[in-house]
Amino acid sequence: AASPSPRRGGADSRNGGHPPRGGLSLLNQAEVMNDNIPPLALSPFVAQLGCELGALDEGYAELSLAVKDGVHTNLFGVAHGGVLMTLLDVVMAYAARTLAHELQEDQPLGLVTVELKTEFLRPGEGMLKATGQVVRRADRLAFCEGRVLNERGQLCATATGTFKYLRALPISPTAVKPYLGQAD
Repeated sequence: AASPSPRRGGADSRNGGHPPRGGLSLLNQAEVMNDNIPPLALSPFVAQLGCELGALDEGYAELSLAVKDGVHTNLFGVAHGGVLMTLLDVVMAYAARTLAHELQEDQPLGLVTVELKTEFLRPGEGMLKATGQVVRRADRLAFCEGRVLNERGQLCATATGTFKYLRALPISPTAVKPYLGQAD
């Protein structure tokens, strides 16, 4: 897949002039820049962290988080490394989910992380913005890159990840959990 143009949304351009997409269970309405992208739900864990989904385009996603002291911080008073890794994992997964329609399945597909490599470059503080982009998509896999920037535009962390598209999640040799994340 070709690299998407990373268009960015802001407070004045939320939702890019598109009407709200029915039943989207997000903390906020993402700026959806392509009508091929189905509504994407924000997982309960990610919503609990306080993440907000920003712009979505083919193979591209944005996510932001205001770091709260005592909630997202470690003992140094900066964003815990697990928070940065979560932002990177989720934003890359959302970028990959924007391409799930290309697989032409008759039911919605979920996505699981197969591999995640993270580099921490500086402490994360204040408002963090994560961007994720699909570098390549193969049959059932998406290979992605992600970045987290602080409010001054400084790079805090980068990651690469591999994600697998699934109809259901095998939890034992005889049981699966169906994908429940499609927003209506």
